[in-house]
Amino acid sequence: MTDYLFVPAHWVGQEGILTLLGQHIAYSGASLLIALAIGLPIGIRVGQTGRGTAVIAGVANSLRALPSLGLLVLLVVLLSPAFASELAFLVPSLIVLIVLAVPPVMTGAYAGIAAVEPAVVDAARGMGMSDRAILFGVQLPCALPLILSGVRGGVLQIVSTATIAASVSLGGLGRLIIDGLASNDYGQMVAGAVLVALLVVVLDLLFVLLGRFAVSPGLTRAVRARRPIPTPAAISG
Repeated sequence: MTDYLFVPAHWVGQEGILTLLGQHIAYSGASLLIALAIGLPIGIRVGQTGRGTAVIAGVANSLRALPSLGLLVLLVVLLSPAFASELAFLVPSLIVLIVLAVPPVMTGAYAGIAAVEPAVVDAARGMGMSDRAILFGVQLPCALPLILSGVRGGVLQIVSTATIAASVSLGGLGRLIIDGLASNDYGQMVAGAVLVALLVVVLDLLFVLLGRFAVSPGLTRAVRARRPIPTPAAISG
C-alpha cells in the first residue's frame, strides 16, 4: 500500500509530496516560533520567582484537554468573517498548533529554571553578577536539558497535529490523508501517515543530537546524579 510513494509523478507539482512537505514544515515552524515567544518567557519568569506554578499547571492541563479539530472548526467559524483570503483558514490552524505547543514549552522552561540549585544562583550573585547575567550565564545553561525537552515535546505535538490543516482546505501532508479518504485511495492515505510519522521520527532524532552537542556532558551527569527534579510531565499531570 506504500506504492504511492514510489511513483515519481506524486513527488512534483503544486500538489506533489515535496510541496506538501514544505507546507507542513512551514506551518509547524511558524507555530513553534510563536509558541516559543509565548511559552519560554512565562516559564522562565515563573521558574525564577516561584510564583504562578499552580497557574502554569492549570493552564497546561486545560490547553492539552482542548479537542484540536473542534477548536479549529470553531475558530474558522469565528474568524473567517475577518479575513477575505486563505488567512481565514491559516490563522485558525496556526492558533490551534500554538495552543498545543505552548504547554510543553512553558512547563519545560519552568522545570529547568526551578531545578537550578539555589546555591549556584547565590554564588553567582555573591560574585556581583546582575540578575540578567545570572539568567543567561548560569540559569539558562543549567536549565538547557529540560528546556530542550519541552521544546522537543512541542515540536512533536505540532508536527503530528498539523495534518488537521488539510481539513480546512490548506496544504501539508494531511492533504494526502484527506484526499485519499475522499477518493478511497488507501495507498495515498497510508503514504500521508507514513510521511508524517517519518518526519516526527527525524525531528525527534535531531533533537537528541542537538541535546548531545548543546548540553555539556558534565551538566548531564550532574542532573542525573542530583535528587529528582520537577519535569514537564509532573507539572502538567
